Amino acid sequence: MSVLMEFAIFPTDKGDSVSQYVSRVIAMLREQNYNYRLTPMGTVVEVETMEEATKVLNHASAIMEKDCARVYCTAKFDIRQGKGDRMKQKVDSIKKHIGDVNAG
Repeated sequence: MSVLMEFAIFPTDKGDSVSQYVSRVIAMLREQNYNYRLTPMGTVVEVETMEEATKVLNHASAIMEKDCARVYCTAKFDIRQGKGDRMKQKVDSIKKHIGDVNAG
């Protein structure tokens, strides 16, 4: 199974720039060797189970709760049986259809 999860998590009580807080979550993803892609509006993670996806959210929340009194989080899931490496496959499929293998 493949679970693609797009999520955003950030404190709402730390002013206009919160990148120093978000970067802690990205560091956790990197340290835990998760397959992820950072985007301007959130992060996409690919894991094998919903349990792993919720584990990522729980860990990200715990990171924020250490010194943030209020945290905002959204998450979307795409769950599919029998497929893997879907982050790359989905983008490659679009590139193929638009005829631009160098796009993105």
